[in-house]
Amino acid sequence: MGYQQLTQGDVDHFLKHGWIKLSDCFTQQQVDDLAGNLWTRLGMDPNDKSTWHSEPLNLPSHSNFDASSFAPKAWAAICDLVGGEERIADYNRTWNDGFIVNFGTPEGDGKDIHGRDLPGWHVDGDFFVHYLDSPEQGLLVIPLFSDIQKDGGGTMICPGAIPKIADHLHKHPEGVSPWMISRADNPNFDRPVNLEFFCDVAKSMPDDAFVEVTGKVGDVYLLHPLMLHSASNNKLRNLRVITNPPVSLKEPFFNDRSNFSVVERKTLAALGRDDLGDWKIAGNRDRLVPERLKRQQKMKEEELKRLEELKAKVNNAMDANLGQQTTVA
Repeated sequence: MGYQQLTQGDVDHFLKHGWIKLSDCFTQQQVDDLAGNLWTRLGMDPNDKSTWHSEPLNLPSHSNFDASSFAPKAWAAICDLVGGEERIADYNRTWNDGFIVNFGTPEGDGKDIHGRDLPGWHVDGDFFVHYLDSPEQGLLVIPLFSDIQKDGGGTMICPGAIPKIADHLHKHPEGVSPWMISRADNPNFDRPVNLEFFCDVAKSMPDDAFVEVTGKVGDVYLLHPLMLHSASNNKLRNLRVITNPPVSLKEPFFNDRSNFSVVERKTLAALGRDDLGDWKIAGNRDRLVPERLKRQQKMKEEELKRLEELKAKVNNAMDANLGQQTTVA
């Protein structure tokens, strides 16, 4: 297979580790244009850490933009990994300004917390019932909208856990909840968020199984959709800003069993198989409504109020200045 962006070395790295990192995919100016009002949206003072009152925070989005125009290098690599642009769902070709912000906490300031002891381990996709071939989460993408140093709150990933997640899904063709609870144990998928399964997997991994996402503005990490990951402790308490736009597919993975994508090949390798044989799902591809949407709607209303207040202050200041100029004239 020919690739638009990836080298064979990139593909080999993804097949071995389940992730690759691309540099210089977008610029600081692009970030400034998108995130210039970030602190107003947050309602916090960038120069006063006592106002940084939240744990890692997922902001609602206010605008969407075409990923292929904003970060063409990253988009081409995304297409390479999933088997071609034609496989990507039309509704899922945009990124947005729903920033994920990690300030750190006073309690975690200067503190080392090992990857296995982080409390937030999960696999993305809180809005659908999970199967091994689920198309809703075709790839996990992490664009860096701020520089991230080691110990600076970068996402922690656990590449070695991919086989454990893949095996669990392979054993449950009836479908599991976003928290990996089988349909048989929770038919209505109505149990609250419970990360116990994921955290237990992380605790079972060796010391060297964890990788911290670090880099510069404009870097983009592309990760296998079954990548176990968690927010990490921001020991340095520097502002860390990312997003994680999902890539959804038109058809389920392994729909064409004569032409496997790089992502599909990694899944099969994690299972220790050459193909899926007669495996197929044994349940409905149900959509779920996550609680986070309700929280984000409330946050968006509060952000819009702060943005309007700032706009009013700017307009009042401009009117006052114009009045002074008229008097002097």
